[in-house]
Amino acid sequence: MQMLLALARLIDALTRRVGQAVTWLILVAVLVSATNATVRKIFNVSSNAWLELQWYLFGAIFMLAAGYTLLKNEHVRVDVLASRFSRRTQLWLEIFGVVFFLFPACALIMWLGWPFFMDAFVRMEQSGNAGGLIRWPAKLMIPVGFALLLLAGLSHLIKCVGALMGIAPDPRDVTQGKSAEEELAEEIAREAQAREAGVLKEH
Repeated sequence: MQMLLALARLIDALTRRVGQAVTWLILVAVLVSATNATVRKIFNVSSNAWLELQWYLFGAIFMLAAGYTLLKNEHVRVDVLASRFSRRTQLWLEIFGVVFFLFPACALIMWLGWPFFMDAFVRMEQSGNAGGLIRWPAKLMIPVGFALLLLAGLSHLIKCVGALMGIAPDPRDVTQGKSAEEELAEEIAREAQAREAGVLKEH
């Protein structure tokens, strides 16, 4: 079991890195959206490529952050009935949900999504809009996103079993820490301070 818990920690480390990287895509999406809107209003100029880039980014954020959301216990839960059960029963329900709902759904969508991506990649499918982007990067997000979610689910399952055995903390316990938004804001502030310090050194 200790080897499985070690595997869960490795998966969590990967999921955390992906999630932290994806938070930067939110900033990029906001900047692209704001710039596109500003240019369109002031100069009356627009581009389908920039418009499509916006929804590419939003799609990537949604798909790639699903596993990170599960890790952080920030996904939507309906605990009206489950909250009435004992902790052990809740863990068994969690295991049942992961094995019989999360895993099959992820596997099915990955299985259907891969040829969907490959077809677009082989044909170098282009957007039907004038000046639009190629489509395969957006379609690649489907199997990749669900593969990451499947891994996060595997880690969650291992930790639930570990909690039942009394050798691991309950993964459903939400840690009291900084939110993803607060962490992103602090990271941006640190980057800005580092750049400012670099500019001052140059002068």
